[in-house]
Amino acid sequence: MLARFFANRPVFAWVIAISVILAGIASIRALPVAAYPDVALPNVRISTGYPGASAETVENSVTQVLEQQLTGIDGLVYFSSSSSSSGQARIDVTFRPGTDPDTAQIQIQNKVQQAIPRLPSAVQQQGIVVSKTQNSFLMLVLIYDVNDQATQADISDYVASTIQDSIARVDGVGSTPIIGKGSYAMRIWLDPARLHAFSLMPSDVEAAIATQNVQVSAGKIGQQPALPGQQLHATVTAQSKLQTPQQFRDIILKHDPSGATVRLGDVARVELGSETYDRAVRLNRHPAGGFQVNLAPGANAMAVASAIKDTVSRLERAMPAGWKVAYPFDTTRFIRLSILEVVKTLIEAIVLVVIVMFVFLQSWRVTLIPVIAVPVVLLGTFCILKLLNYTINTLTMFAMVLSIGLLVDDAIVVVENTERLMRDEHLSPLDATVRSMKEVTGALIGI
Repeated sequence: MLARFFANRPVFAWVIAISVILAGIASIRALPVAAYPDVALPNVRISTGYPGASAETVENSVTQVLEQQLTGIDGLVYFSSSSSSSGQARIDVTFRPGTDPDTAQIQIQNKVQQAIPRLPSAVQQQGIVVSKTQNSFLMLVLIYDVNDQATQADISDYVASTIQDSIARVDGVGSTPIIGKGSYAMRIWLDPARLHAFSLMPSDVEAAIATQNVQVSAGKIGQQPALPGQQLHATVTAQSKLQTPQQFRDIILKHDPSGATVRLGDVARVELGSETYDRAVRLNRHPAGGFQVNLAPGANAMAVASAIKDTVSRLERAMPAGWKVAYPFDTTRFIRLSILEVVKTLIEAIVLVVIVMFVFLQSWRVTLIPVIAVPVVLLGTFCILKLLNYTINTLTMFAMVLSIGLLVDDAIVVVENTERLMRDEHLSPLDATVRSMKEVTGALIGI
């Protein structure tokens, strides 16, 4: 019945075919492109740091405290944690398929907030980051100095202060961990012998720095309510947070009524250094610094990579002379080559099918049928992929290559059976087509 309906209404059939083609083209433009299907479970990461703590201390005072709060979360499957000797704690929370990553992130943030009062003050000052991201990263972006004038610390600080935030705001980026020494930091190296000589403890130094290195609001002069005739209204500016090594050296640790004063510079070496010394980054023997890019769940790898490169290219114009950008690891190169190879195979398969059909059927008119049918069906497949939230990847494209064989087989069966009915039973093309479809529809569905 369906075959007769479309056979008697060819214009309607053409309208549907053209509609499918247009919808397929729109779906191709909207479908995400990736190397492989997104089969990973939704993941939310909790990360924080405890400066100067050992792995055991981080595990006992930070990681376990956070783990104890991860109860009663909807869709939770399992979580894994790690505590490093560099003072870093990380917990990866995995959820069931279909869980909304945004909802999961909010639930975990609420749980983490309940644990913050139980964490050490140093961890609270560092802050706790809760982010939804994928474990495998998209690319590695490095900045290096071909003139060897800048240090690794200079480049890492520039990346952290100027480039990292711009990249993190790109749609589809999950996280951008720094690869290198990080931002500049005031490094204070205590001398145990001098501390002992002045009867001081490291906690005394920490308390003095926290007390004297603060940002305060000094208020205003002449603010209402004021005395009659008061005409001056000014904001009082007080000393802001300390910025130079000498200002830190002048921090007072201890004093007595006689006027004797012990300053930080008397018991420690103060210098402007790097935030961390755990990594050294060089590219082609040049000092370098950079960051890795992790995709957000469901992001289009090709579109995100293109947006990142455009953003970096725009920021590159403002970089110091001699600084260059490199992408030593970029998964989109593999994705692009894989998709191109599959598309190449797809085109070759269509061409071979056309040649084979013309050689055996000896009719351009008959050969034209699969030539029209193949693009319509393939573009319609992209509509289905879009409705099912699939991605364009090497597996789905390879499946299309295999399906072309089945599709062409169906077309050959219908055409040959129609030709047989027209030759043997002298039916008209319309009647032969309707009868042919009635005879082979079951076989086609079976194929």
